[in-house]
Amino acid sequence: MSVFVRRAGAVAMQAADEVPVPVAPSRDAAITALFAAEAPRLTAVAQVLTGDRTAAEDLVQDAFVALYRRWSWIRDKDSASGYLMAAVVNGSKRTLRQRYAARNVVHRVQSQRTPDAPSAEAAALVVEERRAVLDVVARLPMRQRQVVMLRYYADHSEEEIAEILGISRGSVKRHASRALASLTHVLEASS
Repeated sequence: MSVFVRRAGAVAMQAADEVPVPVAPSRDAAITALFAAEAPRLTAVAQVLTGDRTAAEDLVQDAFVALYRRWSWIRDKDSASGYLMAAVVNGSKRTLRQRYAARNVVHRVQSQRTPDAPSAEAAALVVEERRAVLDVVARLPMRQRQVVMLRYYADHSEEEIAEILGISRGSVKRHASRALASLTHVLEASS
């Protein structure tokens, strides 16, 4: 009997009349597929949380390196995307703690800049509105910012956010409510 192995499909068959035998995908293939599927979303979340594209890419890379190293220890491979999101969120918190003094200076400079001249084109208005909302989100307390980004940008449920951040579902609701009230207040005052 000859053995045919289809690596990408993760199925091995010994003969036509035998039952397929599942073969676990290799660590490299699984993480490569996960990277292709999750890296853009994780990078976007990390960029909004840290305010720095380079730091966001580094955080995502670090999360995937850690996942690669711990792959054999992970029992439920389907939960790897949740592990990655938690690693990126925690890495963002760590980055922000390390840059606390510099971040305050950046916020002072941003608050003193003059607004861009309004454009007649609708697309430019949308960009300005998005920038204004992101500026306000960036000024929210860290936990509220995390909840807003995970809920409304990364599209996670309250239960998923609670698991990622390690807080109760009620805390997620409270932080989301407070964040939305702050956003509404600031945006209404500026218009």
